[in-house]
Parts: sequence; structure tokens; C-alpha cells
Amino acid sequence: MKKIIYLSLLLVSFWACRKDEIIFLSDSETVSYPLANTRIKGFYLLNEGNMGMNRASLDYFDYTTGIYTRDLYSERNPQIVKELGDVGNDIKIYGSKAYAVINCSNFIEVFDVETTRHVDTIQVPNCRYMAFHEGKAYVSSYAGKVAIDPNAEIGFVAEIDTATLKLTRKVAVGYQPEEIVIHNGKLYVANSGGYRVPDYDRRVSVVDLKTFRKIKDIDVAINLHRMQLDKRGYIYVSSRGDYYDVAPDLFVINTITDQVVADLNIPVSEMCMVGDSLYFYSVAYSHHTGQNTVTYGILDTRTQQVVSDKIITDGTDKKILIPYGIAVNPETKEIFITDAQNYVVTGYIYCFTPEGKLKWKTTAGNIPGHFAFVYK
Repeated sequence: MKKIIYLSLLLVSFWACRKDEIIFLSDSETVSYPLANTRIKGFYLLNEGNMGMNRASLDYFDYTTGIYTRDLYSERNPQIVKELGDVGNDIKIYGSKAYAVINCSNFIEVFDVETTRHVDTIQVPNCRYMAFHEGKAYVSSYAGKVAIDPNAEIGFVAEIDTATLKLTRKVAVGYQPEEIVIHNGKLYVANSGGYRVPDYDRRVSVVDLKTFRKIKDIDVAINLHRMQLDKRGYIYVSSRGDYYDVAPDLFVINTITDQVVADLNIPVSEMCMVGDSLYFYSVAYSHHTGQNTVTYGILDTRTQQVVSDKIITDGTDKKILIPYGIAVNPETKEIFITDAQNYVVTGYIYCFTPEGKLKWKTTAGNIPGHFAFVYK
């Protein structure tokens, strides 16, 4: 009752400045038993929201209570107009702060991990994905406006000081750069060239972190997107293909030679690395058929062989319309997969045992897709 009264007062206080904006209250649901003796307290789930509708939102699952809470950010930050903004594209945690990349709103929302309260906003145009290294944050940017354009400008990677939250350096890379990995003093970023269709980019750009200059490009394949780094210094980078005749695929780069050493012939939309296992799924759309082909799998990075074509083993995968996000708890090995449904209605989050059996399922936000685990 006290919580309801307090939130009601906040609504009244901010009504004048918010005008017809609505502050949404969170709602919670117990989905599992509390878990003790783990370093992982829970995770944030960033829901993208439909473009142009300012529907990005933030959920939180608490392992210590077993409670899943939806739309936490807007309740914790009623003073923030339009809450998280337009299209949540990535979320990462570094130190005591979380960083949510809000693509079409052109900023990174920084909030306190423990309280979910706003800390600062970092302006970066058409920002996409983040990585962290030695006190610095790195974010990829399409640079220009959201538009298909054969003359779309070249993208960049910006460096941010995590102490001051100020941009310190910037380097031009390729067209419409996506995910980033960092290894041995070098930053690798996958360039898609998606705005220049059908003239896609096909390079991974390599940046020397000391000088913050691009030192080379690695020719891989068209329309690159996801990147993961294994224990042996190999980068797995996905190509989305052209949705017509060039199929999506997965390639391997050796960071010692900075050369492509394998074409795995595996379609990948999203992937996550836990130990020596690369968990992935694919939603491969074809303009020829007008259909999506959905697949799942686990790759052993020691052999670079697919050891299973099933992540879900109890038939629940048949209920998932559009898998859109994946994460694996590195301690419990629980597997989390989100379902964007038809991209318009509310999505779902599924939790599976390491053996692929459903543990729990609950509703998330609109287009749920990006995870960040919170450690004690």
C-alpha cells in the first residue's frame, strides 16, 4: 500500500512536465525457487520495442527470490521522459554501472546496476553494440541516420572513459559496424553495410587500441553481424547473407594471423559463448520463399564441430515463433531464449535446464532480446 501511495504521488508530481506521457508501473511474478550459493544474482533483459514507438523497456530476474519483474526502468526513473527510448539494441554491465544502447534514440543510457536508477546519458548517433577493456567502453555506430542509402556514410567506433562517461577517441571503420570483440590489444568490429544493400560490406576492421587507428581489414563475407571470442583466441563472426541467394554463415578468424581459417557453413542469428561451447540459433529468412527457417545448435570450439542440433529437447521449440535472444548462465548452465512472436505483441522468455527441458516461461516486453548477468 505504501508503494502504491508513493508511486501515485510521483505520478502527480511529474504530470505537469510529462504532459500526456504515461509512467508505467512494474509488475512481478514468481517463476522459480530462490537459488543460493551462486555468484550470479540475476540478469537484466532489454526489450527492443518497435522502431519509432519509444517502447524499449527493461526487465529483471532475481535469482535470490525467483521473481521476474517487468518494466522496471520506468518505475525507478519516473523523471525520465519517454523512459528508455527507441529500440534497445544492446546491454552490458561494467563495474557498478549498466549500459543500455538505445539505437534510434542515439544514446547510451547508463544506470546503476543495484538500483536501476539513471546515472547519465551518452550521446552517440545510431549506436549499436558495446565492449569494455581496461576502464574504457567501446561502442559501434552507423554514424548516419536510419535509412537505406547507397551513399550511407562510413561508420565508426567510439571510446568512452567509464569514470567520466565522456567520449575520448573515435576511429572510422567500415559501413554500418555491428558487434565488437577485443583481444591482445586489438579491437575487432564486424561491418555489415546493411544500409548500402545490395552493396554490403564484407570486412572485419581491426583497430590498434593503443593508437586507436584502424590497422587493417579482414575480408570475410557480406553483411557481417555477430562476434564471439573463444579461449584460444579465435573469433566467430556471423554473416547474414543477402536473404536471397547468399545463405547466412559462420566464419572463424585466427587473431594471431588475422585471417579467416574456417567457413563452418552454419547459419547463425545470435550466439553466446560459455566455456568451450558456442550456443546458437538461426532465423534465416528467404525472400524467395517468404518463410523463416529456424534452427538451433551447440558448437564445440575445441573441434569447431557442431555437437548438437538441439538446444531444446522437450518439444518446446515448436511453440517459439521467432527466437530473438539467447543467454546461458555460466554457473548453472541454464539456457534462456526469448521469443519475439510477431514483433508487435508482447514477447516471452523461456528458461531451460542444461538438458534442454523447460523450467519456466513468462511474458517479457516487446521484442525481448538482450541479456546482462548481474554478479554479487
